[in-house]
Amino acid sequence: MELLATDRCTEQDGLVTVPGVVAGSAAYDMESGEIGRARDFVRDFLSGAQQSLPGLHVSTRALGAAQLVVSELATNVCKYAPGPCLLDLEIDGDMLGITMWDSGSVLPGTLQADPTRAGQHGLEIVLAVCQSFEVRREPVGKRVRVRISLLDGPDGDPAGSSPW
Repeated sequence: MELLATDRCTEQDGLVTVPGVVAGSAAYDMESGEIGRARDFVRDFLSGAQQSLPGLHVSTRALGAAQLVVSELATNVCKYAPGPCLLDLEIDGDMLGITMWDSGSVLPGTLQADPTRAGQHGLEIVLAVCQSFEVRREPVGKRVRVRISLLDGPDGDPAGSSPW
């Protein structure tokens, strides 16, 4: 796995990188077996980032939440937009950005609460563990981006504010 760690501010191809940012990307032809590989990529990325950025700490809660989010997003790709999928991870300060692109044009949405419904709770789970969520249509497909706090507060919840 290749980590991109920046130590100076640059602008190239419209992207701005700043000190302390670590980024990694992976591409998948989404089949059910790829979900586990995507989860492993998150684990390996966060482990490598801790080695690359002195002082970076990733809590056990944050690692589990990041793997869960990627698993749920990848599962949705398998179910609703099988085919190519891009996963981008970026650490900026104490936040992890997870961005997943797929070729499906339908935007995800939550269903009304129904205690008898089995399944289809993936987006609810994602919203419960992340600090921000956005989805954008792309010329082809869509891009889902979430942010997760890497630090825990004194009560074990994510450190920092949450819009929820």
